[in-house]
Amino acid sequence: MRCMKISIVIPAFNEERLIGDTLACVRDGMTEFARRGCECELIVCDNNSTDHTAELAQAAGAKVVFEPVNQIARARNCGAAAADGDWLLFVDADSTPSRELFGDVAEQIIAGQCLAGGVTVKMEGQHAITGRLMFIWNWISRARSWFAGSFVFCNAEAFRAVGGFSTELFVAEEIDLSKRLNRLARATGMKVVILHQHPLLTSARKLELYSGREHLRFIAKGILRGSRISRNREDCHIWYDGRR
Repeated sequence: MRCMKISIVIPAFNEERLIGDTLACVRDGMTEFARRGCECELIVCDNNSTDHTAELAQAAGAKVVFEPVNQIARARNCGAAAADGDWLLFVDADSTPSRELFGDVAEQIIAGQCLAGGVTVKMEGQHAITGRLMFIWNWISRARSWFAGSFVFCNAEAFRAVGGFSTELFVAEEIDLSKRLNRLARATGMKVVILHQHPLLTSARKLELYSGREHLRFIAKGILRGSRISRNREDCHIWYDGRR
């Protein structure tokens, strides 16, 4: 098998507090690809940050690109556009993937039957309600082959063939991408996987930074307006108001 290249893309908006740990974990995980003969590149998309995110990423050896429109889908697509790998691996800047998880991804890629994949998720800290919600989400994720946006890997040609992340969506863009990649996988005889042996550890800061009332307000809007809220930036302020 020829040497494959993996492009790791990290979208980041005002992440100076957490991006250092994320980059350190990613650097450690990249050794699993290198051990299997794969080349890696690390790209951070600075999504119009006003802090030192870009400088910290550059100091850590990442290639930094800039996306002026503050939207997670655009940031991921911008990073992907700058990538020249055979595979794309998207990791959120507030997540800390383990070396073992990278090893699982590498094995799926090398096996040659996988088109794309995601991973089950665990939030940091001890939050009873969040633990239950994560259990439900992980069950749905595995049952439907839907990705958590904090960690997505896919064949680069397949990503471009389905049009990447939808820039019409401000949330749930990863589920939309999951559906399109699942259709392509079925059409081409490939598979989409959700890895679960080594869950991704991700930040629980939204629980700490936003009140229960704010979360309930978002849920209520979702019930009343359905998927329309995902297309309105103001309705998705928990993701975009810059609170860190």
